[in-house]
Parts: sequence; C-alpha cells; structure tokens
Amino acid sequence: MNEQKEMTARSTSVGADDGQSLHVSVNSITNRGEKINPLETISMSELYETVYPSRPPLIDGLLYPGAYLFVGAPKLGKSFLMAQLAYHISTGTALWDYTVRKGTVLYLALEDDYRRLQERLYRMFGTEGAEDLYFSVSAGHLESGLDEQLQTFMNDHPDTRLIIIDTLQKVREVGGESYSYANDYQIITRLKAFADRYGICLLLVHHTRKQQADDKFDMISGTNGLLGAADGAFLLQKEKRTSNAATLEISGRDQQDQKLYLSRNPERLIWELEKTETELWKEPPEPLLEQIAALLSSGGSAWTGTPTELAAWLAVDMPPNALTKKLNVNAGRLFNEYGIRYENSRSHDGRKVSFRLVQA
Repeated sequence: MNEQKEMTARSTSVGADDGQSLHVSVNSITNRGEKINPLETISMSELYETVYPSRPPLIDGLLYPGAYLFVGAPKLGKSFLMAQLAYHISTGTALWDYTVRKGTVLYLALEDDYRRLQERLYRMFGTEGAEDLYFSVSAGHLESGLDEQLQTFMNDHPDTRLIIIDTLQKVREVGGESYSYANDYQIITRLKAFADRYGICLLLVHHTRKQQADDKFDMISGTNGLLGAADGAFLLQKEKRTSNAATLEISGRDQQDQKLYLSRNPERLIWELEKTETELWKEPPEPLLEQIAALLSSGGSAWTGTPTELAAWLAVDMPPNALTKKLNVNAGRLFNEYGIRYENSRSHDGRKVSFRLVQA
C-alpha cells in the first residue's frame, strides 16, 4: 500500500527536508519595476492543525524515503549490498535484525550487464526469484531522458518504494562545471525532488576519493554539495581490501547515526551483520496512541466524530483542540506503528476526525 495515499494534506513542494506546502500570507512586491513572487509562509498554529502524509521507513531504523548517497571505494562490494537491499525490500523479508516493508524495486545496474547480474543473483539467492524486483543496465542522463524513464516506470509500478542508481556518475552530464558545488547540489536536489514527489527512496551509488579525512563523509568524491543536498549517506569501508570485514556508517536526517560491522560471506558473497556500535534509540510508548489502537481493535475498525466526541470517547482530560493537534503531529507514528489512518477535516458541519484500521 502506498502510504502517501493514506493521509491527505495540502500538496507538497520540495525543499531541503520534507518540503511541505506553504500558505501564502504576503502580497507580491516589486523590485526596480520587476514583480517578485510572494513569500510563502505558514504559521506554527497552521502547522499543528495540518495532517501531513506518513513517510514510513523502507527498512526500520536503516533506510527511509528521500535521496541518499551510498559511497565506497571501487570494487568494494557496494553492488552486492545494493542487490541485497533490493531483494529484501522487493520480497519483504527481514534484513539482518531490521524489519522490511515490501515494495517494488528498480535497480539501474549501469556498470553491469544482464549475464553478470544473473550469475551474481543466483550465487547470492539461489533460484528463489523476486517478481517485484526489476533491473536495467542502461538509462538516459539527467538532462536527456532519465526523468521521463523513471516517471514512466513509476506510472507502470505505483507501488515502487526504492530506485537504485548504480552509479550516479553514469547518469550525470559531463561538462565544465561537473564538480562545482552548485552543480553537485543541483543534481542531488533534482533527484531528491523526484523522490519526494513519489514518496520513494532514491539510493545513489557513488565513489569515495583516496584522500583520508577527519570526517569520513568528507571522503565522498566531488564537492560537499552532494551530501549537502542529500537526505543522508551510507559509507562502506574496509581496513584491508583483501579482508571480508567492513564497516557501514550511516548519517541522515531521518535516522540515528549508526556504525555497523559487516562481514562478506565468501561463498554466497552476501553481507552479514556482525554487530552494531550503538543500539538504536526508540521512541517511548505513547499511551494515547496505544489507547486508540486498543479501542479500534476491540470495538470495530473505524471511528468518526467531532473533537469533543473524541475527547469523550478516549476519556482524556485534555481540551479537544489540544487533543487533535497532538494527534495531527503523531499521525505518521499512528499509521507506521499501528496501521491506523487518522484524518482531521473541516466541512460546513464543523470539524470531524476519523480513525480507520487499514493494516492488520
């Protein structure tokens, strides 16, 4: 199920983070006779009164919607890990200790051919195929056809959750400004706009440079514009190229920074999790959400009423307006953790809130 369809908010625009739409509250002004577009703003109260679409992770605690870089030295095993991510998401099977949400996956393996892919996948996964995992070994550039190709795929496969571009360099246009900060930032911003528009994850495979750095993410080839525009990055490294041991460091807007210790199975060539450096932080239970889930489970799968009726139904000592604002903010968590769709709408009859259990 496409979670973006589960909750309705005002249409979104793309920005550095989630890019919510903004309420126009000022008039157009002119500068030297030229008309300037109005500044779009939204008040804090309006933020609290709006229910924004849920953005559940593809892999809990590991991979989220947005545009992410996946970087490492050449011939380190990045493509094998990409194949693992693609296979597990397309089949919905857990990866290591992480829960996976199933969805269609497109893997642009632009440095491979189909024969090599066939041999690699058979060695990794045997004869167990995945109907919702698609591959292509050729694609257009960002300025000449890639947008249209990806849009067509999304139209044909609306349940797509992950697109892997392996590698980013293969879809970049070569030019004099290829490695300027502005150009790097613009490239990722454009790809992020596509990911945000469809609520998917775009995973962009890229290389590191040879020079070491105090901050390991500064080793990403190119300028800081790449990481600056991306939602986060994964960095795969080996201490010794001949070793099967590696570390995977993760940094992003929507997840906790992590360091995973991996080892590569020499027979199957899959990456296995040895340990994590830190335990993932989890939000503490929210009694209000647990109460709603319990009431829906025991008394029907849906409820609709006014905010005042809601406060009475839940028997909580909280003003109805404050109660709905709290639920607006927690709508994504209510859907992701309990499979409950929450809506808050206004009509000529007044404000109505509703809950519907949409996931078992």
